[in-house]
Amino acid sequence: MTRKIIQTDHAPAPVGPYNQAIAASGQLLFVSGQIPLDPATGSLIGDGDIGAQTQQVLTNLEAILTTAGATLDDVVKTTVFLA
Repeated sequence: MTRKIIQTDHAPAPVGPYNQAIAASGQLLFVSGQIPLDPATGSLIGDGDIGAQTQQVLTNLEAILTTAGATLDDVVKTTVFLA
């Protein structure tokens, strides 16, 4: 199985020892958890505003997918954690 690290400056860098995404065998893309950070400033977006936070997370996700040659239409499963 081949693995390729996916990295883009258009989404926040990981805050832990992992990658933004890994493409496995060219068929599957595993994207790490996303938080509502602005990749340009590193600041948290939408403090207390779940709509703004969700939009930023989706923007970050889309940037990672685009870098990997995919789109939101290619997403099969997501998991959402609310606090």
